[in-house]
Formats: sequence, C-alpha cells, structure tokens
Amino acid sequence: HLLTCQRMSKFQRKLSFASGTTISWLEPKISLANHFKNGAAQNFPAEVNKPASVREEQCIAEPCQLTREPEEINPDEELEDICDDKDDDLGAVEEQRSVILHLLSQLKLGMDLTRVVLPTFILEKRSLLEMYADFMSHPDLFIAITNGTSPEERMIRFVEYYLTSFHEGRKGAIAKKPYNPIIGETFHCSWRMPKSEVATDAGSNNSAHSPSEQVTLSEDLEGQTEPDYYTVKFVAEQVSHHPPVSGFYAECVERKMCVNAHVWTKSKFLGMSIGVTMVGEGLLSLLEHGEEYTFSLPCAYARSILTVPWVELGGKVNINCAKTGYSASINFHTKPFYGGKLHRVTGEVKQNTMNTVVCRVQGEWNSVLEFTYSNGETKYVDLTKLAVTRKRVRPLEKQGPFESRRLWQHVTESLRDGDIDKATEHKRALEEQQRNEERLRAETETPWCTKYFLKEGDGWVYHKPLWKTVSAAQPQQTDAN
Repeated sequence: HLLTCQRMSKFQRKLSFASGTTISWLEPKISLANHFKNGAAQNFPAEVNKPASVREEQCIAEPCQLTREPEEINPDEELEDICDDKDDDLGAVEEQRSVILHLLSQLKLGMDLTRVVLPTFILEKRSLLEMYADFMSHPDLFIAITNGTSPEERMIRFVEYYLTSFHEGRKGAIAKKPYNPIIGETFHCSWRMPKSEVATDAGSNNSAHSPSEQVTLSEDLEGQTEPDYYTVKFVAEQVSHHPPVSGFYAECVERKMCVNAHVWTKSKFLGMSIGVTMVGEGLLSLLEHGEEYTFSLPCAYARSILTVPWVELGGKVNINCAKTGYSASINFHTKPFYGGKLHRVTGEVKQNTMNTVVCRVQGEWNSVLEFTYSNGETKYVDLTKLAVTRKRVRPLEKQGPFESRRLWQHVTESLRDGDIDKATEHKRALEEQQRNEERLRAETETPWCTKYFLKEGDGWVYHKPLWKTVSAAQPQQTDAN
C-alpha cells in the first residue's frame, strides 16, 4: 500500500507541474488541502473573524477518516432521497449579469478555466461526484444489459442504456455547475430495482426490446430468502487534484455486473460558451458472459452564458467489446449556427468481423430516441416519460465528514436560503483550507493516499471490483453467435 502511495505521489507531482492542465465543468481548480497528512489529524487555528459554521468546516477532519481505510457502506442504512435541488430561477442570472460581464471581460478565447473563480450563484447545490450518480438513474436498463441472450443483444442494450443516461443529470432549463470536488471527497448511494421491472428475454420471441417483463429469479448467492429487488451500489471519489480526476464505480452483485470509470474535465472559454472535454474511460464488466465493454463520454457545452445558460452535448464516442467483436459509434451533434435541431444524436452498432450494421439510432438525447434493428423492427424511447428511480442516500448525520453532502452542507443551505454572500464565504473557507493542505503536502513531500480507487496505468480502478471478488460463470452457449 505504501509503494502504491509513493507511486501515486510521484504521478501527482509530475502532473501538477504540467502545463495546460485544466479543471472541471465551470469552476476553478481549488482544493481543500491538508485534511490528511500521514494519517494524523491536522488542527487549524480558528479564525475569530469567521462564523462558527465556517470554522467548523475548516476543522472537520476526524481521526477515523484519516486512516484512509475503505469504509463498507450498508445499503440498508440508506433512505430514498427526497432532496430535489433542481431549480430554474432565471432571476438570479438577470440580477448577476453585471458580474458575468465583468468576468467575461477578463477572459480570452481558448483560455482554460483552471484558476478562474466563477460566481457562486451559478452553483447547482450538489457536488460533481453526485452528478455522476445520475448516470444510474435508470437501473432497470442497466441491469437488463446482462439479460440479453446474445452478444448482439447485450451491445444494443448497453447502447440503449448509455443514451438514456444523460437526460436526468441535465433536466434543468438553466446550465448550472456542480461543486468542484475536493481531493478525498466521496459520494455513496444505491438504488433498489424491483425484479419484475427488469427486462428479460426468457421465454418470449418478441421480448428482445420490450420495456418490461417478469424476470426469472436468479439463484440466491447466500442460500437465504432472496429480496424481490436488485440492489445497485455506487461510490465516487475525487482521486486527484492536478489534474482533477473523479473515479466512480457501480455494481449489481446479484447480476454479477459492474462499471468502473475515471473522468477528468478540461474547460475552455469559447466566447459565449464554455466547452468541457471529458477525458477518461469507462469499463462495463458482465461477469456471467466474460465480456468487457469500454466506453468514452461526450463533450459538454454551456451555451448562452450571458443570458440563460443551457447545456449541449457534442462529439463522437465509442463503445467496444473486444471479446465479441461488437462496437458502437455514437455522434452527439451540436446545433449549426443557422437552422438544425437541438440535442441531436445518431449512431450505429456494428459487428466488426462481418462489418455489418445491426442497429441504428437517431433522435434527441433528452427527448425521443428511435432504434431501428436489423430485423426491421423499430422502437421509440421517450426519455421525458421514462421512469426515474430515486437513489438512496444515508442521512446527513450518518455520513463521514468528507462525504459530498455533509462536506458542502453549509454552502448548500446558504444557496437554498438565497444567501449568496454566506454561500460564497463557506465555499471560500473550504477552498482556502484545501490550498493550505495542498501546499503543506508539497512542502513535506507527503504522498496522497486515495480511499477507494487505486492507480492502474493511465486509469483509476475501484479497490475491490466485482471481477476480483466474484468468480465468473462459464460463458453461455448463446455467446457463440
């Protein structure tokens, strides 16, 4: 473990001095440094000129968090999330237009937004780590991937799931920016999905693309009475500050499937837009079939930042399964200057060996998608009517001090109350402490040790992925398609 930490320390020191590194979404590169130093608690002198709540934020390190030992989160302690902070308050944008104009006057085209402090009123009341959990808002579609009876069917199901995963995170009419996570910050949640609502192909010729069927109960892994729902667990961690890398992992143990991803974002000023490149890769593992699917993420753009900002996705992404020879190419189209539709997406699924297209897709990633299959069937998916499963999160009092909602609670409360000045003060306190801690780690050459993710090659992998803890069954006969 020590060697891993030392390697990571060298990696991070190397990257932190590289030119051109940029940060996430719309906010500055900030950090909450020194909350861990060689496993010992750091005591910062209280500043008498700051409110008690801010001083508390600057001293929230607890000895139990400093071991960096992974904590097993019990999904039974999590409750259905009732928090809904999506708001479309256009008034704040109008009132703060002079602030935005001043900010824009300081920027140049192509400039990266690494150290540009953006106004607090554009914040989304949640961390970027929590936003990544929105990719799992349709756990029924995620779980249904492994129920496909052939490699072709499973690839198509993955594409369907992938294309429906962006809508929930960007439902608000205004493009707002989630909090830029601090190094060491984590977010945990889970979903419960009734088994009867997960699509399966068992015993039906026309069920290949049906939205819902009764699923055959899988064997109970522990010999006990099986619940009538599947559990999908999710954990995210900010694993690096330079560059700002987030790792996230989700698994459904009952279906022997998991997804691991690492992402860091590069933001550039494009005039009346801000462009965000998502650098990184995801890996979906279906252990029952011995298949792995690699995938990338599209770029995001915050448009019309001077008036009513909105989000647009753009760029080409690829999904590939080396074992089966199936791949998918998906294009997110940005709107032309004149004419054209918003949020268009097109794509196709191919069998590479035969060089044949087995499925085509077109439509809008936040509206209606049309899938056309090789057998001539067509299916429409209306994302605005697609059921969203609420995630389950532990109550604030049960969360650790560096879990997203507890860490940012005072900023969030101030934003909810409409007190922008107080929110800015709490946020600044967190940022200043992170900078102090980072400076001290650099001076003492203290390695940063992550909690849930380990550096492997160019990526970050969950410390206990399902493929290491569950033995995969032999591939099914249908895999030989």
